[in-house]
Amino acid sequence: MTDDRYPVARPSLTDLEERYVVEAVRSGWVSSRGPFLTDFEDRFARRCATGTAVATANGTVALHLVLAAAGIGPGDEVIVPALTYVATANAVAYCGARAVCVDVLPQSWCVDPAAVAAAIGPRTRAVVAVDLYGHPADYPALRALCRRHGLLLVADAAESFGATLDGEPTGSLADATTFSFFGNKVITAGEGGCVTTSDAALAERMRLLRNQGMDPRRRYYFPVLGYNYRMTNLAAALLCAQLDRADEIIARRDAVVAGYEAQLTDEPALSEQPVLPGVRRAPWMACFLVGPAGDTGSRDALALALDRLGVETRPFFVPIPELPAHHDPAAHCPVSVDLSRRGINLPTYPELTEPGVKTVVERVRAALAAVG
Repeated sequence: MTDDRYPVARPSLTDLEERYVVEAVRSGWVSSRGPFLTDFEDRFARRCATGTAVATANGTVALHLVLAAAGIGPGDEVIVPALTYVATANAVAYCGARAVCVDVLPQSWCVDPAAVAAAIGPRTRAVVAVDLYGHPADYPALRALCRRHGLLLVADAAESFGATLDGEPTGSLADATTFSFFGNKVITAGEGGCVTTSDAALAERMRLLRNQGMDPRRRYYFPVLGYNYRMTNLAAALLCAQLDRADEIIARRDAVVAGYEAQLTDEPALSEQPVLPGVRRAPWMACFLVGPAGDTGSRDALALALDRLGVETRPFFVPIPELPAHHDPAAHCPVSVDLSRRGINLPTYPELTEPGVKTVVERVRAALAAVG
């Protein structure tokens, strides 16, 4: 074991974040109203080149808010990728609807539009695409498909703030896009989320539901059942500072990921994340596959060896159909299963220096040699 440990993630917080939060505290606006909230929503919408942004308490409720505002409920089906964080499917279940899982593409690790097309049925109401590990899904194909069938297209961009597809930023590529600002995300408030959309009616409905369903023109009158999904002004203050520094944060994370990929390119046991033409991925997590297709044990052996050497890692997500709450033995998603078994994330955060990346790389080489 070693005392010189590298965590898999660490937030980038400076005096600027402290100054903005102290300003919010001293103003007395610490709850779900305040100038930082308005500023954050306006700036985030502009950054995403979309009509509006609706700030939320976290990324999971952002997903639920979109689906609930769209009227999705019991008896409905929503198509989601099998390889994603559980929140994507949970949000569908919160509505009483069923998440229909389909496979992802090996070229992008994102949902396969052909598999989506094959899964559309009479109960299908929406498609949730996930920008897995910062790589945008194939939104042109998905938009065309959803328009043809009259479906809502939601982008789960929890991991892809800062990404672009053919020059268009994440946040503007679907009917509605959800973001997470959890502590390990590209920009963070510890918790927090947001929905971006150019659909004014959908945005109005989300704002109504977000605030317990209270009529904006009549205080304490609640025409609908709503939720307390509001962001605090304190969280928005943190996010305003993070937006001020976003380009710097993204550039430093980019350097970390590029450093790993350049220095590990000659390791035959590792395959880096694929990036399709026209895509600028978000540098959320450095991603590699361990071993050849079908390998079921090398990733876990490598992770254990790296932990002993002081390098924290993360495995890829467990496919949704394998989870008890969403168990579906009939789902056939071989690409998702293979990626889940072989994928590993290496430490990725802005303060990881070039010498630090080099040290992690040396330990990866040592761990690979040890596990054979």
